[in-house]
Amino acid sequence: MADRRRLAGRSAILTAARPAARKNGGVEPVSWTPAQVRARRLDRQLLLTPASGELPAVVSAMCGAHAQVMSAAELSIGLRMKGITKTSVQQALWVDRSLIKTYGPRGTVHLLPAADLPMWTGALSAVPPGNPTPADFSLNPDQADEVVKAIDAALTDHDCMTVDELGSAVITSTGSWAADQVVPAFGGWWPRWRPALAVAGQRGVLCFGPDRGRSVTYTSPASWLPDAPALAHTTALTALVRCYLGSFGPATSAHFAQWLAAPREWAADLFADLADQLTEVDIAGTAGQLSTGDGDPPTKRAGGVRLLPYFDSYVIGGRPREDIYPRPVADRALSRGQAGTVPVVLVNGVVGGVWHHRRAGRTVHITVELLRDLSRRQRSQLSDEVDRTAGILEAKPSVTFGPVPVGRHL
Repeated sequence: MADRRRLAGRSAILTAARPAARKNGGVEPVSWTPAQVRARRLDRQLLLTPASGELPAVVSAMCGAHAQVMSAAELSIGLRMKGITKTSVQQALWVDRSLIKTYGPRGTVHLLPAADLPMWTGALSAVPPGNPTPADFSLNPDQADEVVKAIDAALTDHDCMTVDELGSAVITSTGSWAADQVVPAFGGWWPRWRPALAVAGQRGVLCFGPDRGRSVTYTSPASWLPDAPALAHTTALTALVRCYLGSFGPATSAHFAQWLAAPREWAADLFADLADQLTEVDIAGTAGQLSTGDGDPPTKRAGGVRLLPYFDSYVIGGRPREDIYPRPVADRALSRGQAGTVPVVLVNGVVGGVWHHRRAGRTVHITVELLRDLSRRQRSQLSDEVDRTAGILEAKPSVTFGPVPVGRHL
């Protein structure tokens, strides 16, 4: 029953938004505490009790799984489900194709439910850039359109292409300007066309294919998911706001903008346009929003210990940061305010330590650096999490308590 309640409505995310059941009008907003906000997010993010539903529905409840580090995406999904391993995620991605690996919010690599792709591409293609890049290595809108068109044509003619193969096709189609080595990347330089990979993914003309040896490949979503055109922008954005607030609400339009890397003014206007479908709540003096009729404040305190991997959705979308990363933990676990660059130990919805894992043969060596005291029960929960993490990675666990020697992931 609990699983059905938490996952209910996710399959309907691609439908038009329902009329509002009620509005705030002149009624005083209901007050929520930060602890109640965390409890709701933990529940909606399936971090209180692992779900037994379908894997794509769980990823939908997360608003996508950040997959810049693939093993982290596998862990993020696995720790939210019963009996799931990394092989289960790979099966859903490359065999069942119920998941798709592509560029999602913030232009970063995500695993998304294939059935939700029309919403994502319809919404993300309508989001204006939040932080314009310097002109000396950026693509102007016409150039970006030209590169995306060239990518679309190349992937229509070929099943899967490496980045070098795709680059050759793009430069042949667009001209030598696309080859200019002007984009700083990892101590070197990329050609000017490369940032358009994310744009192409967000517009639905590109997604990741299976690796070819050590080389990443790209393919067309249309070859894998026929008859899945993007939703109209208005419908898709409405659905995305509902998805976001379902997973991370109550939240503000500014929080939504930060999660998407979109301009705050644009997000504020979008929330204003949807005002008749949103209900305002008061969170310690800050006005947050929920989709109307989508739940009351939790009455029970959320507990438990979780090992969250790199870029887990709970911390990426969780704001204000200080409600999840108290000082001095923030100094250890954040990178200039950015969450997710360090795997964290979550205690009752708040970061209480950092951790790291290293695979060696059939054993996964886990180092845990606690930044707060744990009760006996919490230490038992942490031990269970170590075992679960190893199980998801299909390995035997070995745990060490002490400083984590590995730096932040950039």
